[in-house]
Amino acid sequence: MVRNLLLLGAALIALGACAKRTVPPGDVGVCYMVAPQKDGTLKYNRLPGAQSDLEHCAAALEAMRIRFLSMGGSQYEITGAYQGNFIFLQKEGIFTAPSLEAHRYPALVRTGDGRLAVPGAMPRQ
Repeated sequence: MVRNLLLLGAALIALGACAKRTVPPGDVGVCYMVAPQKDGTLKYNRLPGAQSDLEHCAAALEAMRIRFLSMGGSQYEITGAYQGNFIFLQKEGIFTAPSLEAHRYPALVRTGDGRLAVPGAMPRQ
């Protein structure tokens, strides 16, 4: 019985390792806006200028999102990429993950007035 459970566990781990992972480009200092295409592929649109870190890339994506919304756009959530990590701009804040399928971790959270801050930097009310 125990042997069968161990074999089943090993098989599940092996299948999980074979799962397809969608990873972004790892270009140093390059920030991308990621656009899903109708055929299911992703198009990586390079933002102008080099970004020094993930937070600056996220800020550039946020500025682009706000600019598009002010021109009548309707896309509130945006996906980006920076140095091998995806960046997800969402209502709650900005999250990052090494692949589209991986768990997302908070990079920046929204304050009560909508600004972005490092998690834990703002006192809870």
